[in-house]
Amino acid sequence: MEDLQILDAIERYLRDEMNPEEKAYFEQLRKTNPEVDQLVVEHTMFLQQMDRFAEWKNFKSTLQDVHHQLLDNGDIKEETPRATVVHYLKKYKRVMAVAASIAGITTLLIAGAATYYNRRASNEDLQQLRREFKQEVANKKNEVLNEVNQKMISKAPENAELISGGTGFLIDGKGYLVTNAHVIKGGSTFVVQNNKAQEFRAKTVYVNESNDIAILKIGDPDFKPQAVLPYSIRKNSVELGEPLFTLGFPRDEIVYNEGYMSAKTGFNGDTMTCQIGVPANPGNSGGPVFNRNGEVIGIINTRQRTAEGVVFAITAKNIIRTLETIKKEDSTLRNLKFPANTQIKGLERVQQIKKIEDCVFMVKSY
Repeated sequence: MEDLQILDAIERYLRDEMNPEEKAYFEQLRKTNPEVDQLVVEHTMFLQQMDRFAEWKNFKSTLQDVHHQLLDNGDIKEETPRATVVHYLKKYKRVMAVAASIAGITTLLIAGAATYYNRRASNEDLQQLRREFKQEVANKKNEVLNEVNQKMISKAPENAELISGGTGFLIDGKGYLVTNAHVIKGGSTFVVQNNKAQEFRAKTVYVNESNDIAILKIGDPDFKPQAVLPYSIRKNSVELGEPLFTLGFPRDEIVYNEGYMSAKTGFNGDTMTCQIGVPANPGNSGGPVFNRNGEVIGIINTRQRTAEGVVFAITAKNIIRTLETIKKEDSTLRNLKFPANTQIKGLERVQQIKKIEDCVFMVKSY
């Protein structure tokens, strides 16, 4: 199908304007063509986010009308605003959050469209799940955020180009986190962002491209260390069919997915990885994979291009092996302690996520 036909078909499909034959054909196309399916998902999320933004604007307008009415009636008095960055951050926190969400969706939509329109024949069977940022996409994001973000102070280096990104998670409450080596490849400066959109500067402690593991250390005075991490790293293997779940940043907000253990080995029988039946998109690279007890059993790193829903994760024992190696090689890291016991075993999933999400970060490479 031509590019314009694809976009028109997506619009008609989402508006439910297709007849049964067209709808069946299009749904089959989604199943057999991951790029089309990704465009549909991204366009759906974009439209939903636009609707939410419109609702927020209407709600904000109503609040302003009520505020002005209360002022006119003398029921409240308006304080003189404080000329600080903190004041603007608090005042526009929700607006910036909505704008940032829209910018994130826009980034994904443009990136997905660029992938579709400029796709080239490739013999690669695996796709690394890091987010790639083109300069024009970054410019588009800046346009959306410009009006509400003028007073925002970013931890990113000035005028630096955002190259790629993914997910990382704490392995030590003092600020050490693990991600994929390919997530930070090509970058010289790194910033991590938590689920509250707070940014922290980080630096590399260890990078091993052969096993695709990197360790970062948050070195930012604004970061507050955590005394105890709620999860642990599982040393033993996981059984086939065991339920799993993930947290990551394929978007500008943390995303939850669930699935199961598909195979104990990865692509072409690779024993360093395992296969999981969990949805994953660019941005999930480096994200933790948990079992029901809140134990990390792996790190998402790739998915198979030619098969839908086939995702691979580096096994937890390779994380442990890496930590033991760097503790031996670097005496300054001998006190590095990864969590040995899970604190969330037996809790309902919602409660598990609430305790875990503060330990999972978006990783940005500049």
